[in-house]
Amino acid sequence: MSFWLDVAAFALKALILVVAIGAAAALIARAARGRSDTPDDLEIERLDDVWRRREARLGAALLPKKQRKAHLKAAKKAEKAAPPSARIFVLDFKGDLTASGVGALAREIDAVLSLARPGDDEVVLRLESPGGTVTGYGLAAARLQRLRAAGLKLTVCVDQVAASGGYMMAAVAERIVAAPFAMIGSIGVVAQIPNFNRVLKKNDIDVEVMTAGEFKRSVSLLGEITPEGREHFQGKLEETHEAFKGLIAGLRPAVAIGEVGNGDVWLARDALALGLVDELCVSDEYLHRARSRAAIYLLKSRDQRPRLRRLLERFGGSGVLRWITKNIFA
Repeated sequence: MSFWLDVAAFALKALILVVAIGAAAALIARAARGRSDTPDDLEIERLDDVWRRREARLGAALLPKKQRKAHLKAAKKAEKAAPPSARIFVLDFKGDLTASGVGALAREIDAVLSLARPGDDEVVLRLESPGGTVTGYGLAAARLQRLRAAGLKLTVCVDQVAASGGYMMAAVAERIVAAPFAMIGSIGVVAQIPNFNRVLKKNDIDVEVMTAGEFKRSVSLLGEITPEGREHFQGKLEETHEAFKGLIAGLRPAVAIGEVGNGDVWLARDALALGLVDELCVSDEYLHRARSRAAIYLLKSRDQRPRLRRLLERFGGSGVLRWITKNIFA
């Protein structure tokens, strides 16, 4: 009798646990959905006006009290003057492993293309990225090429790093401007996959991997990696590397791709001599110099989804599975 009581008690505990997990999952899903399904909202800020107002306040603070009012009045009058006919649209991209900001970048590019005038306007992308997945950064670079195809001047400013997939994006630009100690290059491909097959064998655990197609899964986390599978996988890496080098060579024909396409990285001051960048200066300096010839607008996609929802989508199971199965980084 006690046996059945133990079974019943275990079943009741299991049921309570399942119900608790289900309730928690429902609460998380509800919180993740949030109040709005609107994915983003585009914010626009006139940067040169912001700088002008800031300078006016600082200038007034440095003047004697009797002169401040006249100074601020003159600054306000100057602000009402007609803006330059040329415009610069500033976009920001901070890259992560999967180039998760590529959707927001696409929406910002759509907005620019609906307004910008080829030949007159310029797009400045402030880019920071150490690279990541081939698919993510290949898509980001392709979306930047829409700007060039539309006849718009594209300048990429790099203050810290544009490496691997980040440099793939930067190379699309007509001009690359970088801070002297920014890290540039890494035109290479890497794949890093842990394999637990020997551990499983040691503990008498079998793993059955069933595929249709000789090279459907040439390497895996759990199965044995054969010489043929390793050779096939390495071949895919080489193909991807050649495509990467070919893209850079086509976008920047003055670069000696045989010299720089080895996966190495350089400080921007050294990358300048190699033709990987065109000018040394920080993004702030570049934009402040341009304010005399163009009105400067900052465009930013504001993600209105709740933070929990964004966190779940960024680190959720689908993203993890993509990382494990593909795990090929530009």
